[in-house]
Amino acid sequence: MAPQPDDSLIPSGVRRRRIALPDRGVEIALLDWGGDGPVALLHHANGFCAALWAPVAERLRECFRVVAMDARGHGDSSMPAEGAVAEAFDWTTMAADVGVVAAELLKESGDRQLGLGLGHSFGGTLTLAAESARPGLYRRIVLADPVIPPTPAMLAEMDWGDRPPLAELARRRRDIWPNRDVARERLAGKALFARWTPRALDLYLGEGLGDREDGQVELKCSREVEALIFESSASLNLFECVTSVAAPSLFLWARDGNFPRTVYEELCRGMGETRIVDADAGHLIPMEAPDWVADRVLEFCSER
Repeated sequence: MAPQPDDSLIPSGVRRRRIALPDRGVEIALLDWGGDGPVALLHHANGFCAALWAPVAERLRECFRVVAMDARGHGDSSMPAEGAVAEAFDWTTMAADVGVVAAELLKESGDRQLGLGLGHSFGGTLTLAAESARPGLYRRIVLADPVIPPTPAMLAEMDWGDRPPLAELARRRRDIWPNRDVARERLAGKALFARWTPRALDLYLGEGLGDREDGQVELKCSREVEALIFESSASLNLFECVTSVAAPSLFLWARDGNFPRTVYEELCRGMGETRIVDADAGHLIPMEAPDWVADRVLEFCSER
């Protein structure tokens, strides 16, 4: 049987909470794993949710108070007041959400810096952008195969037409199933999920799908939101942003991922203290190799 959307997937000691951002028209949902040490703020990939960090978060609690956020329109966070429109899912806007959540967590803790920023895919990109907007926001940053938004020159070479292929795929994605068992049967055989750990798939089914009034289950992040985010990637020039990044940064590059290593090497040339470590994994590293990710984070953060 597929897991049901209850706290059995997330231990009872993990606190579910929300931060209201009235000036930004959203409420951001958080999973607070607790733990000892400075705050670590974790951000998921486009279309996913904070709960997928669970295996990594549990390991990081030995050094950090671990908090993972759902982006606007994802997981248990609210949709923006203006709805599913392009401006609401501009990457600079979403990076500003990260910065405001970070500021709230710092206010609660009394610290001047977050101990760690950990982001996967576009969550890594937003983490970098939040650090760029406020250099020194994080003590250290770890980025699991972050998205590199294409520059105009890159877009011209890609010949994507009016819409990136990933956005088209998102809009065609199935988003409603009769129940979680059917969703598991349909999703488990797809290439996207083939290398996931069993627990990662359980977490996705239990936390990434919501219950509908008609008894069916539905993706919490709508197809339109996911597509809008893909389409808005060029709204952020990461090559300009990273020149302001002050935190030492570790890139986890997926050998079987979406970006050539040379792109990260080029990005790192515009930064300060950076390093790239190769992962024998696909783009969805935290769902494929969570222990490997946790090991790299703990090693990096233990360095003087």
